[in-house]
Amino acid sequence: MKRTLYDTDHDLFRETVREFVTREVAPHRERWEQAGLVDRSVWSMAGSLGLLGIGAPSEHGGGGVVDYRYRMVVIEELCAADSASFNAGLSVQDDLVLPYLIDLGTTDQQSRWIPAMCAGTAIGALAMTEPGAGSDLQRVRTTARRTVDGWILEGQKTFITNGILADVVVVFARTDADAGARGFTLFLVDTTTPGFRRGRKLEKLGLRGNDTAELFFDGVVLTDADVLGTVGGGFGHLMERLPRERLSIAATSLAGAQSAFDWTKNYARDRKAFGTRIDGFQNTRFVLAEIGTELDVAWTYLDRSIALLNDAELSAVDAAKAKWWLSDLQQRVVDRCLQLHGGYGYMLEYPVARAYADARIQPIYGGTNEIMKEIIGRDLVR
Repeated sequence: MKRTLYDTDHDLFRETVREFVTREVAPHRERWEQAGLVDRSVWSMAGSLGLLGIGAPSEHGGGGVVDYRYRMVVIEELCAADSASFNAGLSVQDDLVLPYLIDLGTTDQQSRWIPAMCAGTAIGALAMTEPGAGSDLQRVRTTARRTVDGWILEGQKTFITNGILADVVVVFARTDADAGARGFTLFLVDTTTPGFRRGRKLEKLGLRGNDTAELFFDGVVLTDADVLGTVGGGFGHLMERLPRERLSIAATSLAGAQSAFDWTKNYARDRKAFGTRIDGFQNTRFVLAEIGTELDVAWTYLDRSIALLNDAELSAVDAAKAKWWLSDLQQRVVDRCLQLHGGYGYMLEYPVARAYADARIQPIYGGTNEIMKEIIGRDLVR
């Protein structure tokens, strides 16, 4: 089914993105996966082409275009080029950190960080998860203690995307143990601040070209100028911005599933078994028919969700539906695609094998799919 989401401007933008990915990203994928992180230079290259901060204000060096379709183009092109790792890092910056700065940042915070992030000379990370607190953020133990001059930040975060390369980290910390959900605050932490320390670069099953790290805050001295948003408003700030984060995960899931499907169609056309092209077997055609139909239906829901996000009307429930359904769909699609590759699908030299590993995180981060079902279910029975 032909999609109608994009117009001519998006098509022209896609040409720029595709050329960049072909020239500056795809040739380095294997080396980045071995190193566990990308070159910083690729960020600045992306920034110089206007691929970062598309929705950021133009006065801060952004594109000034609040249209998630441009982000979707970047996601699709990176996934099509088997570069989901770099996409993961960009998504954290463009779909999480920058929106927080744009919506909540002070004039000084915005002027300091947004231009550099749009240029790709600064990289951001979001630090919520801890060893004892994943989806249940109210169990967070990292604390920011009030002092005469500001705050003292103490604690540990883990599984932080962009953790090794990050220049600034948005940190979710407890500021009042007795205030319940109103006892949390967001802080902007410059990673050159004394007391900030990076731990291990974590070895992951998939997305191996993206740096994921432990972060430590050992008596980090902050001022009120480092508070992002309002004191005590941290939990609410997170909840308000979850729809975009979850839509980003859903978009990546579907783009990844589509890419695996496209690779598999090509493989089934070129590969022969028993003297016949694999796509000449009825079972292969049935599997491809099932996947193709599911993807067409899924794109319809995702494209509608993107339109709603652009109009500031995407609800938390609808975003949860997209995140749950599309990340689960990606698991099913990639598994069936790998099966059609036979033994070659198990070899990491084939993109479908890497896609299989990359896809496994999608139902976990951004809120597990079990949490997504709980959000949806509560809405249905309220």
